[in-house]
Amino acid sequence: MLVIFLALWFGGAACAASGDTLHVGSKRFTESYILGEVLAQTASPHAKVEHLQGLGNTAIVLAALQAGRIDVYPEYLGTIDLEILKHRQAAPLEQIRRELAPMGLGVAVPLGFNNTYALAMRGDQDGLKTLSELVTQPRLRFGLSHEFIGRADGWPGLAKRYGLPQRPEGLDHGIAYEALMQRQVDVIDIYSTDAKIRQYGLRVLEDDRAYFPRYDAVLLYRLDAVERFPAAWKAITQLEGRISAADMIAMNAAAEIDGQNFANVARDWLAAHKPLASGAALPAAGAAPAAAPVRDGLWAKLFDKNLWPQTRQHLTLVLVAVLLACAIGVPLGVLAAALPRLRQVVLGLTGVLQTVPSLALLALLIPLLGMIGTVPALVALLVYALLPIVRNTCTGLLQVPSGLRLAALALGLRPWQRLVHVELPLALPVILAGVKTAAVMSVGTATIAAFIGAGGYGERITIGLALNDNDMLLAGAIPAAVLALLTQAAFELLERLAGRGRAASQRV
Repeated sequence: MLVIFLALWFGGAACAASGDTLHVGSKRFTESYILGEVLAQTASPHAKVEHLQGLGNTAIVLAALQAGRIDVYPEYLGTIDLEILKHRQAAPLEQIRRELAPMGLGVAVPLGFNNTYALAMRGDQDGLKTLSELVTQPRLRFGLSHEFIGRADGWPGLAKRYGLPQRPEGLDHGIAYEALMQRQVDVIDIYSTDAKIRQYGLRVLEDDRAYFPRYDAVLLYRLDAVERFPAAWKAITQLEGRISAADMIAMNAAAEIDGQNFANVARDWLAAHKPLASGAALPAAGAAPAAAPVRDGLWAKLFDKNLWPQTRQHLTLVLVAVLLACAIGVPLGVLAAALPRLRQVVLGLTGVLQTVPSLALLALLIPLLGMIGTVPALVALLVYALLPIVRNTCTGLLQVPSGLRLAALALGLRPWQRLVHVELPLALPVILAGVKTAAVMSVGTATIAAFIGAGGYGERITIGLALNDNDMLLAGAIPAAVLALLTQAAFELLERLAGRGRAASQRV
């Protein structure tokens, strides 16, 4: 009931907010972050705009779009065609539009560049120039992004088209280049506009059997957004055809190599390309620096202006999730202890829930709840926090000495009185240990909230992965580790106080 109440509460708030705010989404890689900022800054003079960045993979960001939590996000025509609409072959644009319309979605505003998939190797590796030649090298180690491995237009079809015998390992796109240069893998999947291709001198293998379709950058949007934000949409449409492949590579390089943040990269590009014909002024950019920008260090990233908002978001997620888990888990543990026939069912069910992969769970929750953000994140954290609380509650109650149970029964206490006044107080240390485990686990697990726009320290971690920026990764990991230690210390103090209270009552 608490979860349903929260879903209705936050869902109502989200719906109220979405009425006057244009929500722009982006996926969890550099180019998508930047394009999301370009859209947001282009629309901001005409409407209130919020950029929900780094929303995970295609399934998550599409679910957010269909649920109405975002209104538009940058996508690629090949992905819409083959991954979203599940076509086996490239379809004409008009057919794609017809099939998206019943879903309340549209595709428009081709931005001007094609960012196709490709496979790349180190430049110093011998010989191979085409994908067909990979068949002759079965020992090559493939490190491919998880989404590419699972996509209909990714590894399965590619391996079939070329008869490739290799078995790829899943590797986050943000760290694939470093793994390649450190010779931990031999082949990675890339985007043709990646700045690091040139930086690392990689050899892009020719798609000699024309497997990959065109991935022209476009906007996937809700059809009702055009009516709700006419001025903002008019400004956005004037981006059509204005971002060249060279522009996109330069923007990716500014973020990944020069260390500029995504908002500044987008602002600089917009300023360099002047106000649009409508006369709407684009966000002003600062004076051009005389020298190459200096990447902020760990200290600056750790204590930037987002530290407190992200700490507040992270703490809120953990506290609410653990309280919900206690409200549900303790009664379930009591039920499991009291009814042996249900014990294995309850413990088995909570154990199974613990094994569900986080991204899969989030992808399922978004269409189920009809939203992204806080509520799906809380439900996911609740699921992962249940097991230690349920198990420890059940174990603690079963460890209550039978003699004390009989004494309470002899005193004429009713079952609920025995539970409240005798059994739960005696089981409290074990229950608290389970709650402590759940809370500490939740501090780390709460980083998944960033994949669906719920904030927290995970935002820094996802950006660090996208940019392969170790300082940014640490700027998210260090506060999370400190918060976990503080959480554990707080529970240990609580356990000591509870122990002193029991000792005092026994002396009395």
